[in-house]
Amino acid sequence: MRVLHLDSGREMRGGQWQVLRLVEGLDREAVECTLMARPGSSLFLRAGKAGLRVEPLGLRRVLSLSRAHDLVHAHDARSHTMGLLARRPLLVSRRVAFPVGSRWKYRRAHHYLAVSDHVKSVLIAGGVPEEKISVVYDGVPLLDQAGGAKILAPANAGDPQKGAALVLEGAHLAGVTVTLTSDLERDLPEAGVFVYITHSEGLGSAVLLAMSAGLPVIASNTGGLREVICHGENGMLVENAAPAIAAAIRELTANPGLARSLGQAARRTVEERFTTAIMVRRTMEVYRQVLA
Repeated sequence: MRVLHLDSGREMRGGQWQVLRLVEGLDREAVECTLMARPGSSLFLRAGKAGLRVEPLGLRRVLSLSRAHDLVHAHDARSHTMGLLARRPLLVSRRVAFPVGSRWKYRRAHHYLAVSDHVKSVLIAGGVPEEKISVVYDGVPLLDQAGGAKILAPANAGDPQKGAALVLEGAHLAGVTVTLTSDLERDLPEAGVFVYITHSEGLGSAVLLAMSAGLPVIASNTGGLREVICHGENGMLVENAAPAIAAAIRELTANPGLARSLGQAARRTVEERFTTAIMVRRTMEVYRQVLA
């Protein structure tokens, strides 16, 4: 099986990490993959450093390389458009929960990989037939147990859908300091709590990564996050309001036993449902279904 992957992202955000982990996992399963990414982007450079087959993303090159592959797998909106012109079955990963913009465009891919049931419902509302959608959850590596005391939250600079400002306001009300991070995997070992506030979320791969390190997570009660976190069992879901965020922070910092219990349950959730290996296996099942 030969798969051409397309991603046009400039930054190394959650979607790009998923592309890298997927292609690495497929490579270990002897699936022949070529990744086309924006030249000089973090994904392009990291894929090359990992020894993966990577090419500069461009329309003419997509048309040329697609002839040597069985499938084209697009991972973002711009590469979705490029993939429509390739003469191979097109699969599109949909990780965001925004409404479908172009029904014409979304009618033309062969199949969609929705990152959650929530995203699947958004695609159906946008006119995509249910039989053309498979839910494949993001996958993350199982990290070493975090053992720090910091309250950590993603910086998400410049993203109006994310709630870093709300996190800081909630921390101020709780009388604690929050560390905003732009390199989550680097900073997780020093964390004791992870706070993830957002106004829209397909699933939340950053939340999964924190859970894999055994951290108790406070997250927005929205979108696909409800498919990951069961409130009070493996994390805490809160409304997007500073007092609610502050109350959750106080509860975890004042009750180490609760924090430890939620973190242990969070790691088990990842082990059972959200590992990279599970994501790779489910993706391969969809590939075979489309090629059958």
